[in-house]
Amino acid sequence: GEASETMTFSLDGASYEIDLSAGNAATLREALAPYVGVARRTSARRRRPSSDGRRSSGRASGRGSTPEIRAWARANGYQVSDRGRINSEVLEAYEAAN
Repeated sequence: GEASETMTFSLDGASYEIDLSAGNAATLREALAPYVGVARRTSARRRRPSSDGRRSSGRASGRGSTPEIRAWARANGYQVSDRGRINSEVLEAYEAAN
């Protein structure tokens, strides 16, 4: 079927993103459920701290306006909403690329 959502996951220190149909997304969730049930949840920030140790202030470090970041994210395959907070993964990728 046609992809209806993008799922992200990490394994062995590498992060992955995959576009799946609703049925395949449910199948992946079911397959991972026994492992997720006993796993500890971590945040991307904790695994990949910024190189200088500063914490994010909620803004994209002044490196671009929100509309610029959203446009960059869409052009680079990220799904971002028209409103609201931009995912930290997208912000980090934007900062690394600019």
